[in-house]
Amino acid sequence: MNVTLWAVAALLALVYLGAGAAKLAQPKEKLLASPSMGWAEDFPPGAIKTIGLLEALGAIGLILPAAVGMAPALVPLAASGLGLIMFGAAITHGRRGEAKSVAVNVVLLALTVFVAWGRFGSHSF
Repeated sequence: MNVTLWAVAALLALVYLGAGAAKLAQPKEKLLASPSMGWAEDFPPGAIKTIGLLEALGAIGLILPAAVGMAPALVPLAASGLGLIMFGAAITHGRRGEAKSVAVNVVLLALTVFVAWGRFGSHSF
């Protein structure tokens, strides 16, 4: 189970780090050109950058604390925070009628809940 939790956390870290970096590095206008980022028109640039920063920090929090052995209790907290972001994303996409994006959000939410459950529970560090 430990190997599975590490693998899922690593996959999630890659996804969230990429998504967060894209939101941080690109202006709102460029994000709007992407078909999956239509939601950005409903948010100010500062909120988009904040979401990107939280995703990037969450990605780091999924791996780094456990990998270096310092404050590994942060791993399930990072997973929980990313789960909250995906819950909000699913609501946003649902209100916009973007069913495919909601499905992606639900899968990512389920994976983050799995990591949080595993690391809060019997497979904690």
